Amino acid sequence: MGDIVSQSEKRELEKNMLRVKHKQHSKYENNKTKTKLSINNSTNSFYVLFDTMDHLPQALILEILSRLNDSADVARCRVASKTFNSLSSDLRSINLQCSLIRYIKSRSRVSNSSQSITPFKSIFLKLVSDLRVVESVCIGTDKPLRDVSYDDVEDESDDLFLTDGDFVNKWLPRVSVQLKSLSISDFWVQSCWRRSNLLPLVSAYCDNLIELEVKNAWLSVDNLRPMTMLKSLTLEFIRLDDEDLNEFNKSFHNLQVLNLIGVGGFKLPKIHLLNLKTCHWTVSNAPSSLTLITPNLNTLKLECIRPTSLYIDAPLLSSFHLAFDHADVFSVKKFENLRSFWLQCLYIDSLLLNFPVAHTVESLTVDSRNWARGAVKYSQFTLEKVFTVFPNISYLCIKSSAWLELESCYNPLGWAWDGRKGFKKLCAYLLLVDPALTISSVACVLNQCIGLLEVSLLIHRDVVGNVSKNFISRCTTRWPKLKWTWGVWKEGMEDSWINDGAF
Repeated sequence: MGDIVSQSEKRELEKNMLRVKHKQHSKYENNKTKTKLSINNSTNSFYVLFDTMDHLPQALILEILSRLNDSADVARCRVASKTFNSLSSDLRSINLQCSLIRYIKSRSRVSNSSQSITPFKSIFLKLVSDLRVVESVCIGTDKPLRDVSYDDVEDESDDLFLTDGDFVNKWLPRVSVQLKSLSISDFWVQSCWRRSNLLPLVSAYCDNLIELEVKNAWLSVDNLRPMTMLKSLTLEFIRLDDEDLNEFNKSFHNLQVLNLIGVGGFKLPKIHLLNLKTCHWTVSNAPSSLTLITPNLNTLKLECIRPTSLYIDAPLLSSFHLAFDHADVFSVKKFENLRSFWLQCLYIDSLLLNFPVAHTVESLTVDSRNWARGAVKYSQFTLEKVFTVFPNISYLCIKSSAWLELESCYNPLGWAWDGRKGFKKLCAYLLLVDPALTISSVACVLNQCIGLLEVSLLIHRDVVGNVSKNFISRCTTRWPKLKWTWGVWKEGMEDSWINDGAF
């Protein structure tokens, strides 16, 4: 009986083992199938995604395409989806940039025709022809390619001369009626020695243009027509054949936003625009005089070197950033609405003597181009002169060079201070060349400022840690009631604020 039972149990055990093996095999086969599906899904995910998106509402697909910033990305979507391809013609903007890699490949001497590259201009013309209505055009070169200098490359081609009148004539008339925004960043290596009639062409065709941006080009103003609808204009690194800006003022008289960055070719430039609200003017050369007559201007950033004369008539100005060395004649009309003023110049004290009293200024930043680290000389820059011209400021920021100049003055205050109760916040950038002198200058100011509540001091990153900590300790111990904020700074880097004062 025992043997019979033993045999039965043995047979039952074998059956159970077969069941387990069968389950394991089934599980293995299922896993293999899942793995294959996973690989296939991964391989075809791009196409599955677009197959799914093809079923989305057309309005939503068009919205998705319109949010792609690069027209090259749109082209890739068109290849992957028939729906995307059919709807792409309804897009209303073009943004195409030539990369440095494309430029290098186009210059490589490869005889194999299969490796030839479609010319950049041809790609752009094809994009223009594919769209029914165009409201925005942005064409140019990527920043790495824009940084290539004329001295580095000898290139007499015109395949990237994007402000070329013949090229512009091939596409601008077709899109001009609905065009609202136009941006062209030319390739300086090809454009710097070729004068372009882009501006006259745009003024002739684009009656409804609102925004215009042109970079890295030599522009003519011959036959330039008034552009009454244009509200915003940016010219950056431009040689402009309008030495006094006479044609400029006639043609762009309705501008509200103007950016002239590194524009050269001036002799006696005068900006006379009655509707201008915001202006950034960086003068690359050294014209003998600069004039701005802008009765409705609110914001001005003016950067120049050493004009013989500087005249500004902008009574409604509220924010003013002025950076220049010196002007033999400096004349500004009284500011009736100025709230914020940022000043950097060679001789702060002499400029303040010629600046009209500005009772409305609340925030002031001063910097000097005259004071280098370690300079040993006497300064006439005092806070007396600052508060005489700006008697109602509540916030004062003194940059490092200006602070060194202040430290070098025999009496930084300059007079028996009346307390300046409205002065609430002080910010200073310190080098701590002589920590004892710096703490003495800080004390000279803080002990007299009875209304001061907050002090922010930034110490240069190169200052030794224990010197910084000792300076911080002395300040917080001596003036415990003030709200202190500490930070570090260095040229070319962003300021860093340190909440706990630990360096």
